[in-house]
Amino acid sequence: MKAHELRKHAEEIGFTPQEQTRWLAPGQLARTAVKVVLATVFAGYADKREIQGALSERPLHAPLCEPGAQELWIDFVADLGDGFDATSSVAWTLAAEKLTVDAPGPAPPGLTSRGALLVLGGDEVYPVASARGYEDKMKGPYRAALPTADDHPLLVALPGNHDWYDGLTAFLRIFAQQRPIGGWQTAQSRSYFVVQLPQRWWLIGLDSQLGEYFDDPQLRYFQKHLSANLEPGDGVIVCSAEPTWVKSADRSADAFDALHWFDRNYVRTRTDPQTGEQRPTGASIRLWLTGDRHHYARYAERLPEDTAPTGHLPPDPRRRQMVTCGLGGAYLSATHRLPAALPLPPSGSRLRERDDPPVVFDRARATDPDAADSRRMARRLAQPWSPYWLPRRNPGFAELTAGVHAVLFLLLSFLFALSQGVFTPVDAVRHADGGDLGSFVGGFCGAVAVLFLLRLLYRLLRPHVRAKPSTTLVALLMQVAVALAVLAVAVAVPFPDSWSGWAVLTACLVLAALVGAVLGSEAFALWILSARSGAATDWQMSGQSIEEHKGFLRLHLAPDGDITIYPLALDGICREWDLQDDPALGKRPVPAAPTTVRLIEDPVVIARNARTP
Repeated sequence: MKAHELRKHAEEIGFTPQEQTRWLAPGQLARTAVKVVLATVFAGYADKREIQGALSERPLHAPLCEPGAQELWIDFVADLGDGFDATSSVAWTLAAEKLTVDAPGPAPPGLTSRGALLVLGGDEVYPVASARGYEDKMKGPYRAALPTADDHPLLVALPGNHDWYDGLTAFLRIFAQQRPIGGWQTAQSRSYFVVQLPQRWWLIGLDSQLGEYFDDPQLRYFQKHLSANLEPGDGVIVCSAEPTWVKSADRSADAFDALHWFDRNYVRTRTDPQTGEQRPTGASIRLWLTGDRHHYARYAERLPEDTAPTGHLPPDPRRRQMVTCGLGGAYLSATHRLPAALPLPPSGSRLRERDDPPVVFDRARATDPDAADSRRMARRLAQPWSPYWLPRRNPGFAELTAGVHAVLFLLLSFLFALSQGVFTPVDAVRHADGGDLGSFVGGFCGAVAVLFLLRLLYRLLRPHVRAKPSTTLVALLMQVAVALAVLAVAVAVPFPDSWSGWAVLTACLVLAALVGAVLGSEAFALWILSARSGAATDWQMSGQSIEEHKGFLRLHLAPDGDITIYPLALDGICREWDLQDDPALGKRPVPAAPTTVRLIEDPVVIARNARTP
C-alpha cells in the first residue's frame, strides 16, 4: 500500500506517515518563515544550552560490535525527518541485518549490517521541530525499522537549524533523556556530545545554535572531556550542523571561523589549569562530518607535495577529509555550483589567530547527484511538462500567482486609465488602441529606466557604498512584464458593446488570473533559475521536493587505527509498503521489496596519526 493509505492505520502503527514537505507552497512557506523569524529574533533570549550546564555531563563510549573486539562500525545520517517514503527507506537500510551492496569485489562483512553506533547529523525533523513532528517524521519510521535489538546500538544526535526552531525543546525531550528509539539507545544528556572510540579516536558533536557561537557550558564540557584527555597521535572526528567550510566560500568568509577556532584551542592545544598557558596536545581533527546540504560531497586536504589539478588528488590516508552527506530523507540539493577548492580559513576571514598560509581542501570528483544530473534536475523547476514544475510540486502556488496578477491588472489598468484621461479602467480597456498601449508601456519602461539610472548615479557619486543589485526588484519586474502582456491582450479583445462594465472587468480579471497562474509561475521559476547566489539558489531544488537520491555513510574503524568511509546511496526509495502484524510488536509498515545500495565513490581511508598541521 501507499504512504497515504497507511495513514488510515495511524492508531495501529503509532504514528501518521507524512508527505514530503512542499517548501514553496504558500501556506508552508509562510509558516516556516514565521518560525525562522521567531527563532532568529529570540535565539539569544531562549538559549537552552546555558540551561544544559546544570545537567549531568559525561563522555560516552561506543559499544563494540563484539566483546573484546578492536574495531567498530559507525553509521552517519543527516537531514532525515521528512516524507515517510524517503525517511523510512533510509531507516530500514540502516537497520538491516543483511544489506545488499552493489560494489566491485566482495564487500567487507561489517559493511552489510548495521553499525554499533548511529550518528544523526542534524535536522531530525522538517519543517520545524515539535513533539508531534518528531513522532510522525522520525521516531515512528525508525522505531518501525528497528523495533528491538539485542546489541542495543548507541544513537547520538546533533541539532540542526530545523531542530532549533522551537528553541531546542522537543529535541532535548527526544534525544537527551536516555530513552530508546526502537532498538537504538540514546545516552547523551545535552545537545552536544563526546564519544570515546577504540584505537584513540574521538567523535564529537558541536552545537553552534543557528550558527551563532559556542556557549560557555559547552566549551567547559569539551575542555574537561575532550581536551584534557587528548594524547599525541589521537584522531578526532567532528560533527557539525552545517558545512561552514563551503559557506565560507560562497556566502560568508567568516562562516568557518568558529570551527577553526575550536580546532586551534580545544583539539590542537589545551589550556593548562594551573598557569593558563596553551600547550599542544599532539592530536588533530582528521575528519569533519555534516549534513544541512542534502547531497554528498567530499573535500580532501591538499598536501605540500601535491601537483595534481583540483579534483584529481590521488588517495592518501594522510589527507584530512571534509564530508557533507545530507541524504537522509529531505529534498535533494544541487552540487553543480560547489566550489572547486577551499582555502581555510579564507583570506577574507576576520579571525585574528588562524593558520597562515591557509590549508587548501579540494573537492573530489564524485558527488551525488553528479554535476550534470544536478544541473539537469534544477532546470525541471521551469519546465511546464515536468512533474517537478514549480506550481505542480507546490500546491497553492498557482492560486497565489493568479491572485497576485488579478491585483496587478487592477493597478496597471487604473494607471492606464489615468494616462488616457478616462475615469475607469474598463473604459480604457474598451476604447484604447495599440498606439495608446504602446505609449503607456513606453512611459512605464522609461520610468523604470530613470530609477535604474538614479541608482547608478548614486553609486557613482558614493563609491564607498557597496550595494548589491536587487534581485527582488528583478523578480517584481518579471511579474509586471507578464501583467503588461495581459493588459495588452485585454486591450486587443473586442468586447461586445452589450457587455456591462462589470462583465468586462470580470472577464479581464479571469484572464489575468489564468495567465498569471501559468506565466506568472513560469516567470518566478525562471527568476529562481537565473539566481547565482542567495536563498533563491536553494529554491531551485527545494522547490521540487525531490525524494530520490538518498543515502548515508558507513564508517569502519579498523584495529590498525585507520578509518574507512563507505558513502552509500540507495538504488531507489520504497513507495509500496506491507502492513505486518507481529504478535509481540504490533503492526508496522514493512517495505514490499528489499532495498540495495551502491557505493557513491571508492572507499576513502583516513589514517589516525598523519602529520599534524
